[in-house]
Amino acid sequence: MIDLSRKKLFLFDLDGVFLKGKEDPVKIGGTRVLERIRSQGKMLRVITNNSTDTVQTVQRRLSAQGIAVERGEILTSARMTAEYIAERYPGATYFLVGEPGFGAELDSVGLKRTRGKKADVVAIGLDRGLTYWKLDRAVLLARGGAHIVANHSAMLYMSRRGPAITVGPILRAVESGAGKKGFAVGKPSPLMFEVAMEQAGCTKRETVMIGDQEDTDVEGATRTGIDSILVRTGVYDGKARTKATAVIGSVDELADLI
Repeated sequence: MIDLSRKKLFLFDLDGVFLKGKEDPVKIGGTRVLERIRSQGKMLRVITNNSTDTVQTVQRRLSAQGIAVERGEILTSARMTAEYIAERYPGATYFLVGEPGFGAELDSVGLKRTRGKKADVVAIGLDRGLTYWKLDRAVLLARGGAHIVANHSAMLYMSRRGPAITVGPILRAVESGAGKKGFAVGKPSPLMFEVAMEQAGCTKRETVMIGDQEDTDVEGATRTGIDSILVRTGVYDGKARTKATAVIGSVDELADLI
């Protein structure tokens, strides 16, 4: 196990670490470890590939489960994707492949939604109401010149029923039909990790990532150059080989190690 006493910033994934499921989520843990982190004067951030909810919704959901995280301690791929598009394509029109929470984040930074006749950007998030028409329209717009920007490229997230497909397969479908690659903002891209460290004023050596997925949490940490810890309460079941620095049963086990 790594020496966590020297870590100043703890980055946590959400689904599969603190909660399972988007509708009526089930709490896995979090209260004990967060109390320990705060009592030691250390810092935390929740960095999640959640692409369906606003930051406010995520904060309310955690609070309802007794997990005390402030809005300023939450980084979602939905919000960061909105900020990325607004910075790269100011005043852009977008076609949404996603859910209302993602649309709300896009609108909040001054982007304009289109119903599909013309768009500067095809914005892709998890869409549990996905239709063939929406995929077809996204491909036509991308072939016509629209940029493809996705929340992330992960294949799975931890639903209440177990692992469920997320943004990655939708992104792959649009890329395949359009014949070009899109840009994915969230994990495993280093962007979220770097923003969290910059906010906290911490170095790579002072930071550790705790998550439940090899291809997002661990891979993202590896690309960023920080340590990582996998929990067995989510997608990772402990059977496959991992590049993580350590593996534990659940997030609250960390409370005795900090």
